[in-house]
Parts: sequence; C-alpha cells; structure tokens
Amino acid sequence: MFSRKSAMIVGLLILVAANIIALSIIGKKPYPSYGLGRIAITCVAPFQRLIVRTTKGMKDIWHHYFFLVSVAHENDQLRKELQLARQESITCREIRLANQRLRNLLALSKKVADNSLAAEVVGKDPSPWFKTVLVDKGGRDGVVKGMPVISPAGVVGVIIQVTGGFSKVMLITDPNSAVDALVQATRARGIIKGGGEGMCLFKYVLRKHDIREGQIVVTSGMDGVFPKGLLVGKVNSVIKKPAGIFQQVSVEPAVDFEKLEEVIILPVSRQQGDVRK
Repeated sequence: MFSRKSAMIVGLLILVAANIIALSIIGKKPYPSYGLGRIAITCVAPFQRLIVRTTKGMKDIWHHYFFLVSVAHENDQLRKELQLARQESITCREIRLANQRLRNLLALSKKVADNSLAAEVVGKDPSPWFKTVLVDKGGRDGVVKGMPVISPAGVVGVIIQVTGGFSKVMLITDPNSAVDALVQATRARGIIKGGGEGMCLFKYVLRKHDIREGQIVVTSGMDGVFPKGLLVGKVNSVIKKPAGIFQQVSVEPAVDFEKLEEVIILPVSRQQGDVRK
C-alpha cells in the first residue's frame, strides 16, 4: 500500500502532467477565453505559480551557494596574500634595522681603528654568575685573547677565550671585569666592575670628588686595553658614607646587553688612541 506521502507525490505528478497536456491543447488556440480552456487555466494556474516559485527559489539557492563558495575561496586567497605581505614587511623592516646597525658599526670602526673587526653575537651564557656572550669571529679571523670589544652604544667587554671560528666576550657587567674609567665632567677616576642585575660598580672613587647622578662615565685609556674616551655609561647612584676613603657609585651601562646583536673587536695595536669627539 502507498503511504500518504507517496500518494501526495503521485497526485502532484498527475496534476503537473495534466497541466502540461491542457496547456498544449490550449496553446493551439489563439484565444482560450471560454469553455475548457478557461477552466484549465483556472485550475492549473496555482500549480504553475507554485512550480515557478519553487524553481526560482531553487535557482536562487543554487546561485547563492556558488556565490558563497566563490567568496569563501576569495577570502582564503586574500588571507594568504595578507599573511605573505605581513611577513615581507617584517623581513624588510629587519633588513632596514640590520643595515642601520651595520652603518653605525662601520662608522665607529673607521673612527676607532682602521683594521677593527665586526662580529655578530651568536650566543649568551645562561649562567647567572658569569656575564659573557659568544661572537662569530675567532682565531682564523685574527682575534686574540685580551682584545677589547665595543658597540656603537659603548663599551661591551673583553675577549677571554678564542677558538678557530668563535670567541667568548666577558661583559663589563661580569663581576670579574675591570675597566679603568673616569667621570667626564669631574675627571674623577675609578674602576668599573660588574655589580649584578645589569649594573656596574664604580669602585675606588675618592670621597673628595663631587659626583652626581646622570653624569657620563668614559674609559680613561689607562688600563692598556680600551682606548680613551669610549662611553661606559652614566652614574646611577652615589652614596657617601661618613667614614672611609671611597664613595659608593653605581653606573648604568650605556649598552643594552639584552639587545646586543653586533659588536666591534678592536685590534691590540691600536689601544692607546683617543676616540673622544
């Protein structure tokens, strides 16, 4: 037995067939205004309207579906192009920044020494007790132990270990470091040593000298390592105790060692020059 749904479908098909037959008969007459033609039009018109609307709706859905698929595909393509453009923009910015740093290194190397050596920082010592970095120049490049290392920002440190293609640099923030320096304004001398937490201690500065926060500290050239006049940092704090020969001075390094990427290794033969402007 047919189900109710099947019966409705069969009935609809019969009506559609009758509609087509009736319209074929009516179509042969120029003016089907009376009799069977008029009755057929009256009966069939609602079904025609339903079929037309259904067909139009299905067509709209079909076209809308393909439109959405096309838009989705276009959006995916645009997202990929946007990601590529962003990456290219980041790459171009990195190249510009690297070029600027290299220009600064070149200008500094020409000022301090004709045969200085530019190097890239390729590693950092994770130890909390030692402050060192690894650079990509070594014995094959003419690097030897004891060479001073600087950057356009200021004093970096000294070469303490050399292999064929790499060298280890002890930073001025290391407790074992020692740089002879002076306050630019007052000419008060002392020794810069690592003080922990990224700061330096300016030791052995006599109490009689008037030292104030913010004053510039430069290399003195008296240690036989660094040329005279290189920027070390600025005075961060000053403590004068009631007793004692020396005052306690801390110095903030001019170099941001967390962002250090390139350095200049100075030759031993040109360490006694004056690089002050």
